[in-house]
Amino acid sequence: MFSSMLSRVLPPASVLIMALALLFPTAAAAHDVSPLELVRDTSSRMLVAMKDEGAAIAADPAVLDKLVEEIVLPYFDFRRMSQWVLGKYWRKAAPDQRERFVVEFRNLLVRTYGRFLSDYAGEKVIYLPVGEVGDAASVTVRTEIELSDNTAVPVAYSLYLGSDGWKVYDVAFDGVSMVTNYRSSYGRIIRMEGMTSLIDQMARRNTAQTGG
Repeated sequence: MFSSMLSRVLPPASVLIMALALLFPTAAAAHDVSPLELVRDTSSRMLVAMKDEGAAIAADPAVLDKLVEEIVLPYFDFRRMSQWVLGKYWRKAAPDQRERFVVEFRNLLVRTYGRFLSDYAGEKVIYLPVGEVGDAASVTVRTEIELSDNTAVPVAYSLYLGSDGWKVYDVAFDGVSMVTNYRSSYGRIIRMEGMTSLIDQMARRNTAQTGG
């Protein structure tokens, strides 16, 4: 059921996107709070920002994209995510291909997220307890999105502790890893058409979604 709803607004394998609504406060505070606090606090920040900018978002959806970039994306490690999504193809890619992929991958998530958030931002989010973090270098924060039909979708955030605080490197919806999904779909394109073709397709999709 959830996958069918996703398919109406998302490109294939884009099961990450609702997760972006639930992340991170300011960069200065990111190192001083627990992963659960970061997830919970940023959910509130995003909802408040959307309410305050509701009229502006209705007039220009790009306003929502800007909120995503300012509030959420600084706390995703897109380079690490790109490395894991591409796997062996990252190692084979030329430096300029790597940089282009990171940029387009980031832009793709922003564009797709805005549409998804417009449909599902009103759903209730349950934050499940996280065990003792201690000196752990990586943590999984588990949440559930309660839908209007009384079903719940589990969403798990994988974070690691870097020099500048906690960063997300994967999100799993209903047990399905975003990194694994993208790796599968992008890998097929690379094998059949090559890395440059994949990046060009991503760029065209991003441009089409922004009306550029």
